Amino acid sequence: MLTFWNTNRGLRTIDQWEPNCWVQVTCPSQEDVNFLQNELHVPDYYISDIADTDERARYDIDEGWILIILRIPYVKEVKSRTPYTTIPLGIILKGNVCITLCNFETNMMIDFVTYQQRRGLGFTDAVDMVFRLFLSSAVWYLKRLKQISARIEQAKLNLDRNVDNQDLIALSRLQDSLTYFVTSIRGNENLLSKLKFKLPVDELDADMIEDVNIEMSQARETTNIYSNILESTMETYANIINNNMNKVMKMLTSITIILMFPTLITSMFGMNLINGMESWRLGFPVALVLCGVTTLFFWWYFKRKSWF
Repeated sequence: MLTFWNTNRGLRTIDQWEPNCWVQVTCPSQEDVNFLQNELHVPDYYISDIADTDERARYDIDEGWILIILRIPYVKEVKSRTPYTTIPLGIILKGNVCITLCNFETNMMIDFVTYQQRRGLGFTDAVDMVFRLFLSSAVWYLKRLKQISARIEQAKLNLDRNVDNQDLIALSRLQDSLTYFVTSIRGNENLLSKLKFKLPVDELDADMIEDVNIEMSQARETTNIYSNILESTMETYANIINNNMNKVMKMLTSITIILMFPTLITSMFGMNLINGMESWRLGFPVALVLCGVTTLFFWWYFKRKSWF
């Protein structure tokens, strides 16, 4: 979907492309791709690079074209092994052409447009828009991290009541999401540090870069904290599961030992051999009493040793 935005003194849509407008491309169709290539003459390999979901955060300059790939947070609507992940957002610049291209519809871009419309000032230039996108991505990382933290706390509450595999798997998937987050945030930070020397930065842009650095640093540290907490939590519950398993095995072993002695007694007196109790009318009751006494004795002994 193509959307043309006039960014002069506000943000409002226009019907067709005009110089220095912002072209927002979301989930591009073949017709949109043809427009970018044929009308705006965007290099085709730029479009294919942005379509690669594993593309790292980087920039590329070729024949006046500038490609900036930013990793932004994304929440998968369908059930997935990693509910929170990151995707590439491409920013393509050249002269009076300014394009953002993303193959997914994200809440971040919707919020970015809404906020800029409420702000009512537009962008001073394309560089200003680039750094504002960096700032928006950092803010949205923090928002998604709050959601991940809430999920972690809910899973911990469930595990406190009952250690269940489903909750442990959910924590493992959140750990994967945090790994994606911290890797992408570090890539964005490295990209930002390089762009400061590649783009024409004025005094306002420098202030914006400082704000972006603060937000990204906070997002990275928060991700590391949640990752450490999650790792410690999973290790704790893994130890709890092992401890419970040891208790069960110890109890079963104790029961097996207790039952072994009555079995031994009845087996010995049940042999087809002369043992002195064949003609004694109290032989069977004595054998039963002996079995009961040994069972009670070893039950008391194991109880005293806290094996039950």
